[in-house]
Amino acid sequence: MKVLLIIDMQLGSFSPYSIRFNTLNIIAKINQLSSSFRREKLQVLFIKHNGTKENYLVPNTPEFDILPELTQDNTDVTVIKEANDAFYQTELQSILKQNNITQLYICGCATDYCVDATVKSALTKEYEIFIASDAHTTANRPYIDAPTLINHHNWLWADMTPTKHRITVLSTDEIVASLLDKRQTK
Repeated sequence: MKVLLIIDMQLGSFSPYSIRFNTLNIIAKINQLSSSFRREKLQVLFIKHNGTKENYLVPNTPEFDILPELTQDNTDVTVIKEANDAFYQTELQSILKQNNITQLYICGCATDYCVDATVKSALTKEYEIFIASDAHTTANRPYIDAPTLINHHNWLWADMTPTKHRITVLSTDEIVASLLDKRQTK
């Protein structure tokens, strides 16, 4: 079974929206993915960062909310994390096991922090991982710009030494097409 993990697409991480690279396009790509997953009766799971320790992304504040432009559904699941790695001391692993999830499709924010930490953690747990190459974002950093970071991570993930599976990096359109292909071959 497949799941779409949408990581940390919270208002506080996008204040202002221009702080992250290509924000509106990323939102559109994530909506395209989530609607395709829902149409195929596949799970969509939002990961939200509880940054109480950092006084950032505090629950019950507007900054903790998912971006309003992102489509949400009452069938979506939300997991709250307190570290970069969405698996660390959360119920994510048990939710995935209970639902017989073996394939993770990953998108969200920030490429070089929470997305990367979650991808690497999932790899050691032997999930089959698919990254939406055009549906994750970050901000410029002191010594490197956001587009370079995103391209670097797309290359790095595709080149990593596999545990049980290699990481597959595909565009949103390629992922959506693969979901449709699977439906037509059933």
